[in-house]
Amino acid sequence: MKTRTFILPGVAVAVALLAPAHAADAPSASMTGNVAVTTDYMFRGLTQSWGCPAIQGGADLALADGFAAGAWGSSISGNSYPGGSMELDLYASYGGSLSGAWSWRAGLYGYVYPGANLDAAGLPSRSLNTDEANLALTWKQFTLKYNYALTDYFGADVGQDYRADSRGTQYLQLDAAFPLADAWSLALHAGYTDYATALAVPNGDGARNPDYPDFGATLKYQFAAHWSASLGLTRATNDRFYRHTGSFTNPGEVRNVGGTRAFVMLQGTF
Repeated sequence: MKTRTFILPGVAVAVALLAPAHAADAPSASMTGNVAVTTDYMFRGLTQSWGCPAIQGGADLALADGFAAGAWGSSISGNSYPGGSMELDLYASYGGSLSGAWSWRAGLYGYVYPGANLDAAGLPSRSLNTDEANLALTWKQFTLKYNYALTDYFGADVGQDYRADSRGTQYLQLDAAFPLADAWSLALHAGYTDYATALAVPNGDGARNPDYPDFGATLKYQFAAHWSASLGLTRATNDRFYRHTGSFTNPGEVRNVGGTRAFVMLQGTF
């Protein structure tokens, strides 16, 4: 996303300034990294790479006092993010344990799309950068997480034919991870996107409301100490809204960015 010179100041400050200070004071800290290649980059049930492969990677810092911060990036499609080819996520959070197997975490998350702007598609200048606040509650292998958009949600506003701006859009998700036999594991996901607005005029399929639930299941095989392979399946409903999504950069090209989609991922961690 695009024209803003900075995004999510709280995250930027936390990553650039607060993390080193805490690292010096904390009794211990851990840094982890990851790289991956996937046949399709799926986010909340919608493809971000227009159904094409993506390269991804990131790094995370966790401190013993409960503070965590990180950065993650992925290639994306200019069909959805005109002028852009990369998503950069910056995030920071703080959490701790509760009684028994319960824990909590609250944080800020910024999605940045360097170089991307709607003016690259001949539309009025508009950044697609998005900031969210989130709160998560975990019990054993189950995590319930609430996300709230502090800005317009990936550029959805009156300039894109919505009734109003989309600040305040919410995403609720439930995730669970289950170890299976040997090196196998299964991750399950369910989520719901609740937009703070709707289209002013119905799209070609007669839909105004962009709200939708999404579901996912990912089977993972850890075939080496630092390497794994995954097979995932996602499903986003509300086909009338998403099945004929138009490209920003190739007029006349449309794609079902939701629906039922599968992907294969090779990931390394270090």
